[in-house]
Amino acid sequence: MAQPDNKKFFENLTGAGKAIAVLTSGGDAQGMNAAVRAVVRMGIYVGAKVYFIHEGYQGMVDGGDNIKEATWESVSSMLQVGGTVIGSARCKEFRTHEGRLKAAHNLVQRGITNLCVIGGDGSLTGANLFREEWSGLLAELVQQGLIEEDAVQRYSALHIVGMVGSIDNDFCGTDMTIGTDSALHRIIEVVDAIMTTAQSHQRTFVLEVMGRHCGYLALVSALACGADWVLIPEMPPEDGWEEKMCEKLSANRAGMKRLNIIIVAEGAIDRNNKPITTEHVKDLVVRHLGFDTRVTILGHVQRGGTPSAFDRILASRMGVEAVLALLETTANTAACVVSLCGNQAVRLPLMECVQMTQEVQKAMDEKKFEEAVRLRGRSFENNLRTYKLLAHRKPESELPQSNFNVAVLNVGAPAAGMNAAVRSAVRVGISEGHKMFAINDGFEGFYKGQIREIKWGDVGGWTGQGGSLLGTKRTLPAKHVDKIAEQMRKYNINALLVIGGFEAYLGIMELLAARGTYDELCVPMVMVPATVSNNVPGSDLSIGADTALNAITDTCDRIKQSASGTKRRVFIIETMGGYCGYLASVGGLAAGADAAYIYEEPFDIRDLQSNVEHLTEKMKTSIQRGLVLRNENSNENYTTDFIYQLYSEEGRGVFDCRKNVLGHMQQGGAPSPFDRNFGTKISAKAMQWISKKLKESYRQDEGRVFANTEDSACLLGMRRRALVFQPVVQLKEETDFVHRIPKEQWWLKLRPLMKILAKYKTSYDVSDSGQLEHVVCNRTKESDTSSAI
Repeated sequence: MAQPDNKKFFENLTGAGKAIAVLTSGGDAQGMNAAVRAVVRMGIYVGAKVYFIHEGYQGMVDGGDNIKEATWESVSSMLQVGGTVIGSARCKEFRTHEGRLKAAHNLVQRGITNLCVIGGDGSLTGANLFREEWSGLLAELVQQGLIEEDAVQRYSALHIVGMVGSIDNDFCGTDMTIGTDSALHRIIEVVDAIMTTAQSHQRTFVLEVMGRHCGYLALVSALACGADWVLIPEMPPEDGWEEKMCEKLSANRAGMKRLNIIIVAEGAIDRNNKPITTEHVKDLVVRHLGFDTRVTILGHVQRGGTPSAFDRILASRMGVEAVLALLETTANTAACVVSLCGNQAVRLPLMECVQMTQEVQKAMDEKKFEEAVRLRGRSFENNLRTYKLLAHRKPESELPQSNFNVAVLNVGAPAAGMNAAVRSAVRVGISEGHKMFAINDGFEGFYKGQIREIKWGDVGGWTGQGGSLLGTKRTLPAKHVDKIAEQMRKYNINALLVIGGFEAYLGIMELLAARGTYDELCVPMVMVPATVSNNVPGSDLSIGADTALNAITDTCDRIKQSASGTKRRVFIIETMGGYCGYLASVGGLAAGADAAYIYEEPFDIRDLQSNVEHLTEKMKTSIQRGLVLRNENSNENYTTDFIYQLYSEEGRGVFDCRKNVLGHMQQGGAPSPFDRNFGTKISAKAMQWISKKLKESYRQDEGRVFANTEDSACLLGMRRRALVFQPVVQLKEETDFVHRIPKEQWWLKLRPLMKILAKYKTSYDVSDSGQLEHVVCNRTKESDTSSAI
């Protein structure tokens, strides 16, 4: 397959002669195995020796069989396994000087001077102390006659790279830690299940989620399920919160809501740093309101289960980045943490992150709660602000009176998360003082007049609903512009929010083109991308793509498991996406695929033959299963049937084949936590932009809104690290209209990573690889709404 013209390749970095050890320490987190797999395979790929250290620091101290050389095959079939297969343990001995001396001796005996540590801030702080003491420890070992003097020269420096594995997402400097997204999946699965039984009996449920010092899981799960109340350690409720909470619950019941959900972080406190327990909250509700109230403590369920697609991709990218960071270290390089900010790899000084994490706790201890929230970062702040905006309705008397009418509609194919985006838009719009209108069935419903006012209570419970409750069609507006203008005049619509895929993008362009003819279309318009294909220009991510990726990953896991214990088998799986290969490529990375065929990277019969030969060689080892993904429109001649028949024929006698077309199951199901929150926050930001534009474009003398500049019709998209409003006119140059894809797509850089982890020789562009940044600087750059929920 043709390689892109990259500027800098990792082939210039060699691991020959280097020994890398990987360990997991502290609490386990889903996705740790994906990180271990990536470190082992990338390390072996660049020519380094890679070792497992079993049982964390305890294994490093004990030595012996706890430190074993890893092979390529030893990390097969671990991508989808939760927890950590190399074990994790808390080690008191490593905290002592004697323990670290033993650990240093065990590493030197094997020539290991590069450590990949996957754990929380305690584990990473311990690794940094070990690094700082390294030369002194070696000198002691020489004095004791345990190592030769020349070993001190050979192994003079210990290099440390950390990856944060913690479901709490409590480490400053990173958008997301390994395991957090999977923990959110577990929480949301439970909440969704509880909501059905609570609704049946008109019950109130109080749920306790993990987070002793960090309220991230509680806050984001509250945002994702539309909880009535949330209690977190960073922002304790104001005095008198008990009465306010009971008033809110009572008002919701009066508004025909049959259930209440209250989410409590295990470390929740009041303003006097006194713990708030689930039992205390339950007693309050029963005593004041007499509601039938139950408590559910999720506990270690949150740590268990298979990792989500997001965590697998995050951990795989971070594992590869960690090896690259170790290859580039010198004796003077500070210990660093690798992570992702937006969709970019970053490297941050380990101790700067640790210090800022400790500052959060210090601020909480000193009751500087606003400071604690600020230190958590822009993403946390924005989550909290958005939750308050959507969960707590202001009285009518306190709302600003804008006298503007704003309409919201879904366009294109349904995507999970669309309903969360509509709910967010409606509630933010009402909070801004607008009258909100819902348009059913996209532009088709628009010209037919299927328009109604939508109120705050109408969108209750929408966040967890899949599909599109407003209804959505692919119809474009060009042929019906006159009728649409008529409806806008009839309902006096002053602004439009369009949530959808490529059809929504084309639709906004067509309305924009008709502005010269119809003044009614001279209003602010904004599009929020929502499509499983993730093919909208101007945005790296679309609402619905994460849910589709999880559907693909879960199905691939099951399909691979179906061959467990049988003869060698290769599965050919077809994914959706039109001409966009995002689902096939990123789904392939998350599922551990051997190949992914896409339109953007042309392939021919020689490539297919090469892949078959590669799989044949692979099947001669202990690896029994192969996985090949194909995007539905990757090639008009090399169809899924053709590839299946080719593989079946060429693999005869070595492996047999099965094929699966995943179809519309990728569009269905409840939205993932990521899509619920991404939809909620991006839609809230879009509505705030509409409010601003309405004020700017209101003509006092004419008593109407008039907006006909380029920047009054925008697409709000995620670009690298930030949410950006881009005039749709300016996106024309970036669009391949024939194939309905952007001309440049960031995720193509991940494809070599998938090939490397499947043992193909390839070029991997590291020109965009993480550069060492400072955590304070990183915070100022961080987006208002990070891609990482």
